[in-house]
Amino acid sequence: MTAPSLIPRLTDIVEAIEHIYEALGPISSDAFETDWQRQWIVERGILIISEASRRLPDELKARHSDIPWPKVAGIGNIIRHNYENISSPLMWKLVKDELPIMEKVCREELAAEKARLKI
Repeated sequence: MTAPSLIPRLTDIVEAIEHIYEALGPISSDAFETDWQRQWIVERGILIISEASRRLPDELKARHSDIPWPKVAGIGNIIRHNYENISSPLMWKLVKDELPIMEKVCREELAAEKARLKI
């Protein structure tokens, strides 16, 4: 039996990151801190990324051990169950510092998976 394709989950992650960046545009961290609508968009994108990451195989995660996969999966639980304590500076840092790395990795893995499946 062949392993299920990674394409749907990797696509979900890449698209969520794209939507986050599109929604933020050239906003400053100070402006983000007072913009609840953009904060909600970021939180929704992070939820999607978190959930999709849970469905990626351990082999992929092992190839990219520089990404803190348990934290990526866990932040979804924090947003869902402890939403009242979500820090906009933490979300900002995650978007600016962590998402670019994850986007690069997921785009590379997506391209490799498409090549493997000859899509």
